[in-house]
Amino acid sequence: MSSRPHIRFIINPTSGPKNRVDVPARIEDLLDRKKFKYDVVFTKHAGHAPNLAREAADKGCEIVVAVGGDGTVNEVARGLVYSETALGILPRGSGNGLARHLKIPMGLDGALKVLNEGHVSTIDSGSINGNAFFTTAGIGFDAYISSVFAGNKKRGLQTYVELVMKEVLNYKHLPVKASINDHSFDTDCYVMAFANAAQYGNNAYIAPMADIQDGHLDVCLVRKLDLIKALHLSYCMLTKQLANADSAEYFKTNHVKVETDEPMMFHADGEFMGKASEFDVQMNPLSLKVVVPK
Repeated sequence: MSSRPHIRFIINPTSGPKNRVDVPARIEDLLDRKKFKYDVVFTKHAGHAPNLAREAADKGCEIVVAVGGDGTVNEVARGLVYSETALGILPRGSGNGLARHLKIPMGLDGALKVLNEGHVSTIDSGSINGNAFFTTAGIGFDAYISSVFAGNKKRGLQTYVELVMKEVLNYKHLPVKASINDHSFDTDCYVMAFANAAQYGNNAYIAPMADIQDGHLDVCLVRKLDLIKALHLSYCMLTKQLANADSAEYFKTNHVKVETDEPMMFHADGEFMGKASEFDVQMNPLSLKVVVPK
């Protein structure tokens, strides 16, 4: 008789709503321990989760579960790319972009049920200047908002929306040179989003046609933005529609290069990465195993 598969839960203790649930207790109560054995570890600082995930994969863990928001999911997934260990998600953040795309329940009990079913699929991942992402990366305004949001003591959707509304017409587009599908062109850039999954999080769909298993990036380029275009683009994102060409342009590719005259901010899965003047964005097809609903 084979031994039970091992699951490691990596918990970010700072993630989650104020009315905190005792997550280890819910795992103990709801995980099917006739099927699985498990352990629980806590992150101690930013950048700790990839090491904890990689350690578990090296020891032969079948599943490593990220318990936290998009940043925690990104860190755990980074430690599992190209391994035989599957990523599981217990969403505890405000955006939960990858969990939503994969249709993992937002509630703890429902997400644990998905783990008990143990259905594994394989998805693409991407990288921007060597930084892995699994939902979206981008340069320009969305990266700027990520940098401001990271330094804000208040979290959550309301804070994010307030920041966007405050800054959206103050941020200025910049000239860039982009190379997409071996075609180079000069353009203004308010934001250039690189989508592996369809949404940023919170059901805000930047690329509703994105397929997380097709080996391609869906690139959304917004050249310039005024109030009318901003309202139209916001409406399209919230209603899962493609914006028209006046507001945004879309490209499908597996490799993008961008050069800028002055450094621009960039993000990976909503986490601010810094500034650069050159960007290399690539796809890694079918590089991450994930536990998803049947």
